[in-house]
Amino acid sequence: MNFRYDINGLRAIAVIAVVIFHFNPTWVPGGFAGVDVFFVISGFLMTGIIFRGLENENFNLFKFYVARANRIIPALAVLCITLLIFGWFYLTPIEYKALGGHIASSTSFLSNILYWRESGYFDASSQEKWLLHTWSLSVEWQFYIIYPVMLVVLKRFISLKNLKRMVVIATALGFVFSVVATIKWPNAAYYLLPTRAWEMMMGGVAFLFPWRVDEAKKKVIEIVGLLLILTSYTFVSRDVPWPGHFALLPILGAYLMIVANRQSSVITNNVLFQYLGKWSYSVYLWHWPIFVYGYSFDIENWYLYGVPLSIILGFLSFSYVEGIKFNSFKKWVEVFQVKPIYMVLVIGTISSYTWLSQGFDSRYPELKDIMSNIVMPNRENDNCFYSFSDEDVKIDLDEATNCILGDKTKNPKTLLFGDSYAGHLDPLFNQFFKINKASYKSVSTNWCYPSFKSEFKGSKSSPSYQQCLLNREFLHNAIINRKYENIILAGSWDELLDDSTHFNDLMEVVDIADKNGVRLLVMPNPHRYKHGVNPISYWARLVLLNEDESKVSSLLIPSKANDILEGMLINTKAKFLQQRDIYSPDGMFEFNGMKVPYTLEGNHISLLGASNAYKYFSSVNSYGETVKFLDLL
Repeated sequence: MNFRYDINGLRAIAVIAVVIFHFNPTWVPGGFAGVDVFFVISGFLMTGIIFRGLENENFNLFKFYVARANRIIPALAVLCITLLIFGWFYLTPIEYKALGGHIASSTSFLSNILYWRESGYFDASSQEKWLLHTWSLSVEWQFYIIYPVMLVVLKRFISLKNLKRMVVIATALGFVFSVVATIKWPNAAYYLLPTRAWEMMMGGVAFLFPWRVDEAKKKVIEIVGLLLILTSYTFVSRDVPWPGHFALLPILGAYLMIVANRQSSVITNNVLFQYLGKWSYSVYLWHWPIFVYGYSFDIENWYLYGVPLSIILGFLSFSYVEGIKFNSFKKWVEVFQVKPIYMVLVIGTISSYTWLSQGFDSRYPELKDIMSNIVMPNRENDNCFYSFSDEDVKIDLDEATNCILGDKTKNPKTLLFGDSYAGHLDPLFNQFFKINKASYKSVSTNWCYPSFKSEFKGSKSSPSYQQCLLNREFLHNAIINRKYENIILAGSWDELLDDSTHFNDLMEVVDIADKNGVRLLVMPNPHRYKHGVNPISYWARLVLLNEDESKVSSLLIPSKANDILEGMLINTKAKFLQQRDIYSPDGMFEFNGMKVPYTLEGNHISLLGASNAYKYFSSVNSYGETVKFLDLL
């Protein structure tokens, strides 16, 4: 197959979209679809290699794998080594541990599975994962392993003609499965091979059934394909479930541009796109860690520097790493001569040890004790939050509502109810009720803000949705039957701002409680932080660099939802505790001679933060008022 200038230019169209989307998504809201374009290209090229070998009866599976390893691993290995060196000096132990795990999964081409499993309720922000983008490389590599084996095996039983037909049928079935899976299991659908394979096989269809049309029609086909891709870049956004039926836009667009086969097109065969196309793999590899660097260090207008730096490093990687010619081998017994395998083994060993050693946390003993307590309060650390992030948690009303804290010798007359923003308050209220010789029952699960309706802020495919419905029924019965004298409500009020009906649902709970003579205490949201920066990572980095840790307070932003909710509760009997009643104004507390943020990751408060929030709460006037309001005297 001659060099395809159109495909090389199409690579440029894909990588430009991905890079710009990550640095400034407002410019290209659907730029992530560039990855789907890459999948089609990859499927076209791989299908070509495999079927030409099958037709000539000289396809060598081991040679195929070695060629893929020589192409993909060296540049990835250099990036991973660079990140390990950088991380030793600039990342906190918890970040360095995560980096080690992510490098190990990326070099073993299992990172898509890891990131899928990490895509839970308390997952770290995607902008903090230095190798998140390698999920797509893992998907491709898994496809490279399985696809040729299946074709080689099937070739023994059916003709090439029927084998080609089977590729078309599998592509169509794969698309249908992808649409269904995206609805039912959105996180898994995004990251895993079964819902992505059809995209690569669509490229295979382009190779197996080329179009033979005149030049005028080729131009039309190419333009239509380009418009479909640009439409996906422009009108699709991260809010659209992906990949679903909307993925047809970039996939079909890439397919049409490939079958158009226009080698002299000014759209794809221009100097800029040809260079970017050649560098695209390395540009893709480097752009995301560069973006994460700017995000992590809160650099203003980072895209002005990050985009050109991505291209420069991509060029250098292409020239000096991808340009290295590694030997090709044909026999499985020669596996120990394949140099990229040793790269994977060495980097995988180093990164795995980094993970097992907790990011070498012994380097920073002053942080070790603190960071071990900056975790979410849950049942594993003797609190009550019923989190579906824990693998052994099942939908169970009795289990979810059986947790009592405070002075357990007393019958609970108070119920704490809500989502994780109720759960993270358990260490605070545990001390509060113990001191006041009372107990309370805590009922909280993921995304389950106080309501009697079926509205839900998380995915309804999550088991936490079914648990939430049970919890809400429990709350309704508790109020109607006056099973508790006091109910404490807590939730992520900021997340309710996007739809006024959510606040109306909350106020319905308040109204019914008022009518039934149940005292309501409503808790405020904790401090929020600008730009979505993880303040704990920022704080730990300040400590490691011997800078003033109180700089974290400069990231604080006011909670609009707290003000709205306080106003809505004025004409009710409910008591609203303000943020300044629970947390110090700077969002930090004194611990072991340093100032530490209450927060866990910028949203919830940590186990350590909740305990120290109680200390602050106990020192303000609202403490005594709350004791009196709940009739705990």
